[in-house]
Amino acid sequence: MTEGPVASLDAALAHAARLLEPEPALAERQAREILNAAPSDPRALMILGASLRRRGDAAGARAVLEPLADAQPRSPHTHLELGLALAALGEGRAALAPLRHAVALKRDLPQAWRAIGDQLFIEGDAAGADAAYSELLRAGVSDPALRQAAEALCDDRLDVAEQLLRARLKAEPTDVAAMRMLAEAGTRLGRLADAEALLTRCLELSPSFDGARYNLAIVLHRQQKGAEAVAHLERLRQVDPQEPSYRNLLAASLALTGEYARAIEIYRELLDQFPRQARMWLSYGHVLRTGGRRSDSVAAYKRAIDLEPGLGDAYWSLANLKTEPFTDDEVAAMEAQLGRQEISAEDRLHLHFALGKAREDAGQFDAAFAHYADGARLRRASHPYQADETESAVARSKALYSKTFFAHRAGWGTDSAAPVFIVGLPRSGSTLIEQILASHSAVEGTMELPEIGAIAGEFKRATRRRRDTPYPDVIGELSAAEIEEYGRNYLDRTQVYRKLGRTRFIDKMPNNFMHIGFIHLILPNAKIIDARRHPMAACFSAFKQHFARGHAFSYDLTDAGRYYRDYVELMAHFDVALPGRVHRVIYEDMVEDIEAETRRLLDYCGLPFEPGCLRFYENERAVRTASSEQVRRPIFRDGLEQWRNYEPWLDPLAQALGPALSRWRD
Repeated sequence: MTEGPVASLDAALAHAARLLEPEPALAERQAREILNAAPSDPRALMILGASLRRRGDAAGARAVLEPLADAQPRSPHTHLELGLALAALGEGRAALAPLRHAVALKRDLPQAWRAIGDQLFIEGDAAGADAAYSELLRAGVSDPALRQAAEALCDDRLDVAEQLLRARLKAEPTDVAAMRMLAEAGTRLGRLADAEALLTRCLELSPSFDGARYNLAIVLHRQQKGAEAVAHLERLRQVDPQEPSYRNLLAASLALTGEYARAIEIYRELLDQFPRQARMWLSYGHVLRTGGRRSDSVAAYKRAIDLEPGLGDAYWSLANLKTEPFTDDEVAAMEAQLGRQEISAEDRLHLHFALGKAREDAGQFDAAFAHYADGARLRRASHPYQADETESAVARSKALYSKTFFAHRAGWGTDSAAPVFIVGLPRSGSTLIEQILASHSAVEGTMELPEIGAIAGEFKRATRRRRDTPYPDVIGELSAAEIEEYGRNYLDRTQVYRKLGRTRFIDKMPNNFMHIGFIHLILPNAKIIDARRHPMAACFSAFKQHFARGHAFSYDLTDAGRYYRDYVELMAHFDVALPGRVHRVIYEDMVEDIEAETRRLLDYCGLPFEPGCLRFYENERAVRTASSEQVRRPIFRDGLEQWRNYEPWLDPLAQALGPALSRWRD
């Protein structure tokens, strides 16, 4: 007699479950009807919660699913739905616990792994996000051969995964799933260009493969290829306009291309929807700062700290504004967070750099240096620098780029005079020079453009693959037509950054000094400016600056000294091989007599003097570098001799500099 009602209930539940995706409103109605007859049925409650989330009522879903998850600790799908509801409410950190519980109960839950990966990506945990996306790949794989490779990826046995996937692609060269997985291995090994090539081929074969397209956008963003990433993300948004990970990455990529107003708008929309995402507030603060909205960026950084008190990057971002000292309460809060054993190495190093700045502002230079040194030590552990490789690269450049070499190639390259390159060491006045030039009516300031480094990287990767002539020696094998094509390619790739239509634009990438020979060949009419500062001041300023990326030499005083020595040696070589080609601006001279140095600078660029260049601090253009706030004020002398406060600890730097310490102006 009881089988009829039970069968009817099971049928009703199955029908409601089938309605979830196509008709969540009908699924909700069906679930409520079932609950009228069986008020505590967990299956009906789960369908009700899932339908409410799909209809956009995440708060209602949470109210149903939280008690159900407590009552059903062994139900992976209940915990999955609860995690998705919390994520939809903007409580991403809280969502991770039920999502991780769900995959612990049932590993093959692609939706859970996707949500975990998206949340970790939003929080800035790239390694954690990569691991979750690897699990997503594995969970979606049914082919036994690929499953074995996916298992290796998930276990971080990247060499095994790579071997299996290459064997698969040798047998099945159009297997897009294998391509995507091999690209994932390449991404985690740091081979971003190889991953880009694989994912591009993947999309050529399967243009609707959205997972591969999103992976490609991530890889492009990590290579600072903002415009290319934006194109793919816009296409993904046509498929799913509300996907937060697409929008978050789109905002970050737009910032790379200088589209700050649009990036700010997207972050604002995301934060209205997900107001408790600390890492998103941090990203929002960065783009506000770049756009010149300092007080709003401070508020965003402080909101991130309120939400996540151990978020060291937010404290460092406040310190990096270099405008106001920390309060005693803020210093105490940072010290307390630093005392927590469970804090991550990334947060710890950011707190050390921020506390270094706090102690410096208080005149406590011994404590400040200790914090800077501890932060640098942690950073160097994850970003090693090989000083011998830089020294070898300088030697190869000197051997190749002789007067005779350039004489034989006179007249090569593209004749554009639009680019103005500013090179040197970071923290040597390059942003000040950029701001002065960008205040001229004929010059547009952009940002630290990655294009020259990216082209050089393409040469280096090709060299490794073919085992042929290394960079820069390979430049000597290029024909006049090839050199001209590289010049045109550079101009095409940088066009996206030119928003104002001015005749000149600035490419301010300090370490492009390593590529001056190549720059001269492909763009013989471009201007090249060397921003130089006293070696002790420049190197120590870099040492106590935590950079978002690059500049690995700066986290050790000996490495910094050797790098400066290599830099001045190579620049001296180009002074001989290309006399007068590079214009040198000494930062200390600019501070002493800004008008005279500005007139010299404009004369070199072939530009008439404009008084506005002396009022550079009135320029409201976006500035992305660590000096963004300083160049929004009149020039000041305060930092010229600041390094002398730390002289007792700088012997390793002075020793490494050697003769460059006394001959740096030569």
